[in-house]
Amino acid sequence: MLLLQTCLSEGKGYHFPACHILCVSGFRILFDFPLDLSALTVFSPIPIEPLTKYHEEKCPESFESTQIKRRKIEKSLVADDLIHAEPYFKTIKNLQSWNISFIDIVLISSPMGMLGLPFLTRNKGFTAKIYVTDAAARLGQLMMEDLVAMHKELRLVYGPGQSGGPQWMKWNELEFLPVELKEVILGKDGTDFGGWMPLYSADDVKECLHNVRSLKYGEEVCYNGTLLIKGLSSGLEIGSCNWSITTPKGKIVYLSSSIFTSEICMNFDFLPLQGSDVFLYSDFTITNKGNIEDDIGSSSLVADDSSENDEIGVVVNSLANTAESTEETEKLSFLCSCALDSVKSGGSVLVAIGRIGIMIQLLEQIAVLLESSDLEVPIFVISSVAEELLAVSNIIPEWLSKQRQDRLYSGQPLFAHVELLKRKRVHLFPEIHSCSLLKMWQEPCVIFCPHWSLRIGPAVHFLQRWCGDPNSLLVMEEGVDPNLSLLPFNPMEMKVVQCSFLSGIASTKIKPLMKILQPTCVLFPEKMGKIIGNLNQSSSMIYYSENQTVLVPKPKSVSELNIAVELASLLQCANIGKEDLTVARLKGELSVERGQYHLLMQKEQALSSQKRPLLYFGRVDINLLEEALKKMGVIAAATPEAMDTSPRSENVHMLQVLEPVKALIEVTESETVVSTSDEFLAARISEAVRNILYVV
Repeated sequence: MLLLQTCLSEGKGYHFPACHILCVSGFRILFDFPLDLSALTVFSPIPIEPLTKYHEEKCPESFESTQIKRRKIEKSLVADDLIHAEPYFKTIKNLQSWNISFIDIVLISSPMGMLGLPFLTRNKGFTAKIYVTDAAARLGQLMMEDLVAMHKELRLVYGPGQSGGPQWMKWNELEFLPVELKEVILGKDGTDFGGWMPLYSADDVKECLHNVRSLKYGEEVCYNGTLLIKGLSSGLEIGSCNWSITTPKGKIVYLSSSIFTSEICMNFDFLPLQGSDVFLYSDFTITNKGNIEDDIGSSSLVADDSSENDEIGVVVNSLANTAESTEETEKLSFLCSCALDSVKSGGSVLVAIGRIGIMIQLLEQIAVLLESSDLEVPIFVISSVAEELLAVSNIIPEWLSKQRQDRLYSGQPLFAHVELLKRKRVHLFPEIHSCSLLKMWQEPCVIFCPHWSLRIGPAVHFLQRWCGDPNSLLVMEEGVDPNLSLLPFNPMEMKVVQCSFLSGIASTKIKPLMKILQPTCVLFPEKMGKIIGNLNQSSSMIYYSENQTVLVPKPKSVSELNIAVELASLLQCANIGKEDLTVARLKGELSVERGQYHLLMQKEQALSSQKRPLLYFGRVDINLLEEALKKMGVIAAATPEAMDTSPRSENVHMLQVLEPVKALIEVTESETVVSTSDEFLAARISEAVRNILYVV
């Protein structure tokens, strides 16, 4: 199985997952196409004061104004340094070096990995099949529609885009940007600029969804009769999955960021991933943490071989332990207590978190905590897709955890927000300027709204309102630089809590996981080499880095061929000399179905050994040939070496026939050539050659 792997992007965690391309069995498979929404922090949010910097008519710059710009770069970053223009969105720039018309399949592992798809589907040359789980497809659709709706507000402020591109993208403008902004826009190596694009439209989203094929949990789909594709829960988020791809020559597993246990969604379903030929490990959680040295030390906890004799069940239980989920619960409880303290002191709470599962848990727990404290504080969820988002979470039970499914079987709602909405403890509004919201408005309050980058959407307006209130609280998640994201709201008197949540496999669990799955070949990120060390098992390891193509060697396992019973009964096997090898000749129709080769009887006629020519094989021994000819009355002799003027290799042997008619026999390792004008003699020589060969 020839397999080429290229990592187009390592990503930046949950909100910007990794992106890969695999070339296998003649097909190109693209895994995920996200947007780097954290890069939006280089843009200014909707300003309170009128714009002056980018809406004034610019005159040619003098040497003095250039010096002013240079001095500006050297001072501390301030809100005025941000780009005051309609935001562009950062895509996977390395994909631009590929011809997207050659992509055959796109596999989406999470809702976040789906956000860049309209950039692909609106391209006329794009014809690939897109597969995504039904839950991720629905959530991804809502995220894209909400992104377009939030971006619309900025387009109203800045007006239609310029035909020649925005002013901030001019090289003479980029040159004088502060270092912090330049690194986000151009990347550390200065090559990321080509990935910036204006956001797609609502029509682009609709067209994209027409090309998406959604899959139920564990549903198998066969592509072109050759690849058998199945998505299994990764535990990271509702609808997030890992991919199992069965080809005629082996099994491939694509492991995205995964979590073993989850309170909201189904746990990491890793046992069906056992026994793969190629295992692509694409969880960059450890390397994105920035504390690799700590992980190296912790990984030594499983470095010994004492667990080699443990039962698989024991290892499985150790992987599924609840220590991580307990820590997650403690984080949520801490956030809820901080929210309660702010409300009691008269401040409001703004929750700007983009993870659906975390947002739902906080919504439930804060509501219960406020109610138990006898505080009549309204909770608002403000988003253009708020109502649909909470409704979707109740119609996909197969992707939810066992605890949530048990509620369904007992007749209870899957989530507490259903009851909270009925009792009007939680209120949903599509936009901040809704008349219903203005009539109901009350402070202090608790607000759940996008966007976590703090650049677009209702969150911007609430931050501008409360940033000077020391009693109010902002809850944000890891994924953006807090100094840069909060820059437009300085001086920031508001309390800020930034929290990281589980988003991948811990280093201590990698080796036990590989012990259970036992893949033949594992592809690991190069940065993880120091962390995982030697797996101490039979798996071979290959390390890859970003934007470099890796050739995966062919596995030693032999591909299976299913032969029809009626065809197998016609096999006539023959042994090859003293070698322990048996061969047989077959003739039939070869087909590929659901990732397996099948050899069937020909429909036109039944095969029989009498109606087919015999197949001869083996090497022609020059001495045996001379003896066989002598028995047939043909006198031949090997020509002297001096007479052999052939320019070919020394493995060429010549026999000169003297009687009854002159002829020349030329023998090589691959063929025997007879040169004579007598057809009868040529037939006799051919028969002699066949007599010393093996037949099937």
